[in-house]
Amino acid sequence: MKIGMLGLGRMGGNMAQRLARRGHQVIGYDPGEKARAEFARKGLIAAESIEALVHDLRMPRTVWMMIPSGQPVDDMIATLTPMLARHDVLIDGGNSYYKDSQRRGRLLAQHGIDYLDVGTSGGIWGMEEGYSLMVGGSENVVTRLKTIFESLAPEPDLGWGYVGPGGAGHFVKMIHNGIEYGLMQAYAEGFAVMQKKTEFNLDLHQVAEIWRQGSVVRSWLLDLTAAALRGNPTLKGIAPFVEDSGEGRWTVAEAIDLNVAAPVITQSLIARLRSRDADSFSDKLLASLRNAFGGHALRKE
Repeated sequence: MKIGMLGLGRMGGNMAQRLARRGHQVIGYDPGEKARAEFARKGLIAAESIEALVHDLRMPRTVWMMIPSGQPVDDMIATLTPMLARHDVLIDGGNSYYKDSQRRGRLLAQHGIDYLDVGTSGGIWGMEEGYSLMVGGSENVVTRLKTIFESLAPEPDLGWGYVGPGGAGHFVKMIHNGIEYGLMQAYAEGFAVMQKKTEFNLDLHQVAEIWRQGSVVRSWLLDLTAAALRGNPTLKGIAPFVEDSGEGRWTVAEAIDLNVAAPVITQSLIARLRSRDADSFSDKLLASLRNAFGGHALRKE
């Protein structure tokens, strides 16, 4: 099958390579000349423009977007819509908000273009290990394109599935990432407690390696924790600043809308926000209040 890939960053480029290794012909485009050149060096076809990419695909065409969520996706859809025809398929494999995906699906349906929202997990390891794919949209279209998903998944019948109508794929991925926030926070807090217990002089990398085998808390995230501690046991040179890409916020907002208690995910998001405040006004105020009512000493900067 011939597939167009828009966005040749690390993940998009890796996905294209995995598809090519499994017999698909992939034509890629990225606005960055360096990304296109790297794509071509790997033996893949790099188009010089979006128009060229669409022109080189056979109808009905399949175009997979791996671009930043939000306005860039809307802009790309506006660019592509006049170039596409009825029964062409546009896939968003990024981390879009599911309500945006529903809106985009309705918009494209007016032109007879099918839209699939595919929550994609696997990161930079996906090219070798395979990707977890949560697919939303028309089930008939998903069935027609299943060889693409089978090729990207860890196994043809494992790690991917049709989860529901338009928006469902990105909704499930949003919840997936919210859970990921909680898991990461739990690992981080546990290792921080052990790091502070200087009495035992624990080797945190050793502990992580022990837990990786047979423990009920073993996971890929623990594998990555062990790898990080092996290379840099004190995490020297790493700033305590944790980004979030939006999915945790959306998960918390959805939980509130649905009257579902999600304290772990919520507190994990708050912890990320706190990590960015090197000059915390709230902490300064707390210290001042403790001094005012209890006479506790204030530390000066």
